[in-house]
Amino acid sequence: MEATGTDEVDKLKTKFISAWNNMKYSWVLKTKTYFSRNSPVLLLGKCYHFKYEDEDKMLPATSGCTIEDHVIAGNVEEFRKDFISRIWLTYREEFPQIEGSALTTDCGWGCTLRTGQMLLAQGLILHFLGRAWTWPDALNIENSDSESWTSHTVKKFTASFEASLSGERELKTPTISLKETIGKYSDDHEIRNEIYHRKVISWFGDSPLAPFGLHQLIEYGKKSGKKAGDWYGPAVVAHILRKAVEEARHPDLQGITIYVAQDCTVYNSDVIDKQSASMTSDNADDKAVIILVPVRLGGERTNTDYLEFVKGILSLEYCVGIIGGKPKQSYYFAGFQDDSLIYMDPHYCQSFVDVSIKDFPLETFHCPSPKKMSFRKMDPSCTIGFYCRNVQDFKRASEEITKMLQFSSKEKYPLFTFVNGHSRDYDFTSTTTNEEDLFSEDEKKRLKRFSTEEFVLL
Repeated sequence: MEATGTDEVDKLKTKFISAWNNMKYSWVLKTKTYFSRNSPVLLLGKCYHFKYEDEDKMLPATSGCTIEDHVIAGNVEEFRKDFISRIWLTYREEFPQIEGSALTTDCGWGCTLRTGQMLLAQGLILHFLGRAWTWPDALNIENSDSESWTSHTVKKFTASFEASLSGERELKTPTISLKETIGKYSDDHEIRNEIYHRKVISWFGDSPLAPFGLHQLIEYGKKSGKKAGDWYGPAVVAHILRKAVEEARHPDLQGITIYVAQDCTVYNSDVIDKQSASMTSDNADDKAVIILVPVRLGGERTNTDYLEFVKGILSLEYCVGIIGGKPKQSYYFAGFQDDSLIYMDPHYCQSFVDVSIKDFPLETFHCPSPKKMSFRKMDPSCTIGFYCRNVQDFKRASEEITKMLQFSSKEKYPLFTFVNGHSRDYDFTSTTTNEEDLFSEDEKKRLKRFSTEEFVLL
């Protein structure tokens, strides 16, 4: 009985912390983002121009992204649709309890895991749907103004808290169901795309069974000394994502792997070996690979000399974004305009969604409006991601990125390098994986160093 009382206290404490963090961070969603009509906007390799030839044609600024005092027709709707189609993963509350803790929310500590999930989700979208894909219902998501964000937050907490006191859970009613969505399509290709769209999101569900859900990522993090409630840095998350993909058993995930650069070096033969690991008489196809490169863009502060390189990276269609942020907050960077980065923010606590339900709602997994931040405010610690569909794509990407690194280095050492051969050829301990110890001793030392060097993420 005493234990039950303690559990109830822990649950109430968790709910209060969740409410505080939601109120603390929700203001970022109610502020409008201003875009210039005179500069192009780059989003994960796609370029959008907001300036229209006939400037007398104006649209009301209802999109959540305001271009000066109004929206100029042009590529605005295409940009909105593309941005909203990216998978948005945020703080959640009231999900199944994390094993070994009383936590049922990641508010206040899980933001880097969420930005890592967003990067991996974009890699999977490229893998299954391609860069040209956009969600047909993207523009149907209602974008709330500041008053509705605030009132929604207050109402949600009031209802949630009252439900907790009465021992009831909130009822969640899907608004865009799979049946309704598929009913709109007559084309088999579109139906397939929507099925994969939902499938990708379900892999990131907040339940112990989801291969890339928070519960699984925390389990892999334990192997590097992390636990639920700890702060995670971009480099540690890169290794956790690699483990999650390697251990995923879903048939659709056997054709993709992750490689994490070692000490800012990508060893080409190691990457190709990972891509060729599945090549047998039954399966002659290369594996796709997501390459993650943890880097530092300066010392205490980000060096602005790296701005052009970051822009160049985000201009590549096979870039899957950057796990980064500013001190004490992690963001998922997906584009830029001028000297400002465009990002998705995980610091908004939403209710748990059971993705095991056939018609689970999709709206809370898509961000209605982009945010911008000056490059100068970016914390130097980050992880850059690329997707390559096969060995040929990897070779082409490595050549292109190497040229970009050489051009942007300005007589300094490049941020990272591609090197021919294996890591073992350079006296590095090769990565080993077994069920008893998912991280090698060499990896543990490297992760420990990253954990102490990186900024604290709240």
